[in-house]
Amino acid sequence: MTQGRTHKMVSNNVGIVTIVIGLVLGVFAAAQAADISSEFSGHHVNAGTVTHEIKDGKHVLTMSKDFPVPEAPDPHWRVMDTKGNVYLLDRVKLKDDKVNRSITVPSYVGDIAKVQFWCAFVEVVLGEASFTKPIALRSAR
Repeated sequence: MTQGRTHKMVSNNVGIVTIVIGLVLGVFAAAQAADISSEFSGHHVNAGTVTHEIKDGKHVLTMSKDFPVPEAPDPHWRVMDTKGNVYLLDRVKLKDDKVNRSITVPSYVGDIAKVQFWCAFVEVVLGEASFTKPIALRSAR
């Protein structure tokens, strides 16, 4: 084989390897992309969304910047799975008027179909949003 032909074969193989690596990285990036819920609707919350992301191997839900923090005595994060199980999570309002805009989903939650904001004092859903496709949590851990 001549040197020119060998160089051309190596160049073609490098191009193919580069394309394959790009595709693999693209698929991985898409798998890591954030999921965004529908807009919230309910008695007290009718705007904003929640984003699901994986950060440091943990599932995190974060309110959008336009999310109106509910004016209720004791609002909490709450998620519902595809089987209808409801998981009451942490408070939205913390001490000193701080807001818990982001929450790590506990490992015992298997998937998320809906995110709700729940008033623990009055025991009512303030607003809820759903994901187009339920978020599978256990498979990503």
